[in-house]
Amino acid sequence: MKESGPMTLAGLMTPATVNLNLKSTDRETVLEELVHQIPAIANQPESQNTLLRALREREQLYSTGIGDGIALPHARNALVGLVDRPVIVFGRQVQGIPYGAIDGAPAKLFFLLVAPTVTQHLAVLSRLSRILRDPAVRHDLLAVDSPKAAIARIQAAEQGLQSV
Repeated sequence: MKESGPMTLAGLMTPATVNLNLKSTDRETVLEELVHQIPAIANQPESQNTLLRALREREQLYSTGIGDGIALPHARNALVGLVDRPVIVFGRQVQGIPYGAIDGAPAKLFFLLVAPTVTQHLAVLSRLSRILRDPAVRHDLLAVDSPKAAIARIQAAEQGLQSV
């Protein structure tokens, strides 16, 4: 599928893929909660189970908790046929969830990534990692009060990358 213009993180998110009030209190249930936010597979239990299995396998290899209160759950490989374009689900759990991050900090900001190709998968992970290095972005995402505000903050952070 040809995208018009460059792929942006904000363009891979919709208000339906943003949950600012995750209820989960552990890694297992947060993965389930995030997977259920993906509109493309909302009524496809088999696809949800395939994705959950891939996410769990990836977490067993090494935690996707990257520190600074962030987790980037993703499958080890692209999941061909699951989605037709990359999707990012953003979730926030303000109390934090123990996630096995290298710094030991609980994860509060979750970005679940699903992409149909390895190239897209790596490009999105790279862009997410770059914007999330900025403490101001992390701080703002902990404070936003609506899904649209979260997407707008991601968009602003991406624009800041392009101007560097």
